[in-house]
Amino acid sequence: MKMNGSARGSRSMKFACGILGVALALIGPGAWAQTGESGTAERGSTASRQDAAANAKADLRPVQTFYLTNATQPNDGNEIVVALRNLLPPDVKTYLVPNQNAIMMRATPEELALAQKIISDLDRAKKTYRLTFTILETDGGKRVGVQHFAMVVAAGQRTVMKQGSKVPIATGSYSNNGNTTGAQTQITYIDVGMNFDVTLDELANGAMLRSKVEQLSTAEQTSGVGLQDPIIRQSHLEGTSFLTPGKPLVLGSIDIPSSTRHLDLEVVMEQVSK
Repeated sequence: MKMNGSARGSRSMKFACGILGVALALIGPGAWAQTGESGTAERGSTASRQDAAANAKADLRPVQTFYLTNATQPNDGNEIVVALRNLLPPDVKTYLVPNQNAIMMRATPEELALAQKIISDLDRAKKTYRLTFTILETDGGKRVGVQHFAMVVAAGQRTVMKQGSKVPIATGSYSNNGNTTGAQTQITYIDVGMNFDVTLDELANGAMLRSKVEQLSTAEQTSGVGLQDPIIRQSHLEGTSFLTPGKPLVLGSIDIPSSTRHLDLEVVMEQVSK
């Protein structure tokens, strides 16, 4: 029987489809999955190479060390580093080296120039001032004594001054291994005299003074708790004040109990260096 051209073409098409189906069955779906995974891995490798190139480019940025000349306190350097990190781009590396009083940076030349300007503006010499405290004592309205205490302080730094004596006070006793014959007395020493604890911060037209002034003295009579325990008299003044250079300010006044005595505490500020 003879077949026409259409029949032969249809038979050839079916035969070709059958061969393709057998080939796909032999290859299986794993080959397609491997092809997809290979494409993903290739894209990941490309991204990794790009990141490595970016890191290599970043490593080529110069490193510069800035030495601080006026940062005398550890917190001074920390504040400058915080300002640099807030003002410069996040990828700029900034490190504080406290024992060298220096800041190390890795950045572009333009960023290093900006950092130099910021450090120059912030690393300035602190102004110093002379504080003179005057304690005026009156009795019945008559001046009976005047004491002056002067100290030089740097702006933003705490300054402590003490003048007086240490008075020993027995606070207890103890013995070793329960031996009462070898008992030892515990002694505590109390500062008696004048104690000043001040911090001065600069403002636009003056300065803000945080001060704690304490006067301790011993009374003539004893406490009666121990044979030699004294009574400690205390006058304490703590607060915050605004000072204008050269203008005296009365910080406080105290009336001494059971007497006609009166104390006035005054302070005056003078600038020593600019």
